[in-house]
Amino acid sequence: MQLNPYGMDAVKLAADLANRRPADADELAARCRAAGLQLEHPAVPEDVDRVRVALDAWERVVDAADERERAARLNEMLAASTAHPRLTDHAGDGWHLHYRDDTRSLGSLLYALFSVGTALHLVGRGMHRLRRCAVTECATIFADTSRTGRRRYCSHPCANRDAVRRHRARAGQSASRSSMRALKSA
Repeated sequence: MQLNPYGMDAVKLAADLANRRPADADELAARCRAAGLQLEHPAVPEDVDRVRVALDAWERVVDAADERERAARLNEMLAASTAHPRLTDHAGDGWHLHYRDDTRSLGSLLYALFSVGTALHLVGRGMHRLRRCAVTECATIFADTSRTGRRRYCSHPCANRDAVRRHRARAGQSASRSSMRALKSA
C-alpha cells in the first residue's frame, strides 16, 4: 500500500524545525530546500515569525493528551491555515497537489503544509504516530513512520540509553534481592 509521502515529508520538516527552531529567514529557507521544498518566494523575517506561530500550534498537537484533543487542535490549525488544494506543475516535474495558493508567503505556506501534512500523516498511519521521545530527558519530537507503529524513541542512541538504564535498574533490583536473601539466611 502506498502511503501519501506528502504527509510524511511535511511532518518530518515540522519536527525538524520544531526540534531546532530556525534563527533567521536564511536558515529557514535553507532547511526547507534541504527537505526538498521548492521555494517560490524568498524567505523574509516575517516568515520566521509565522513559522514560530505554526510550530507552537503544531507542538500543541504533538503534546495533546488523547486522540480527540489532538484532532481538535489539528482542526484549529487547519482552519487557521485557510489553505485550499490546487493542482500545480510549478517545478515542471509533473502535476501534483498543493494545499495553498501560489501567492502565499513562506511562513503561511509552511503553516498550511504542517497542518495538512500532519492530518494526512495521522489519518493515514494512525493518530498515535506523532510524539516526543520516551527518554525522560529528551524532548525531541518525531513522526513514527515505522511499519508496526510502535516506535518510542527519536533515535537509536536514545533507545540504547533507555535499554541500558532499564538493564541497570533490573540488575540493581536483582542484587538487592540477593542481598536481602543473604541477610535472611545469616
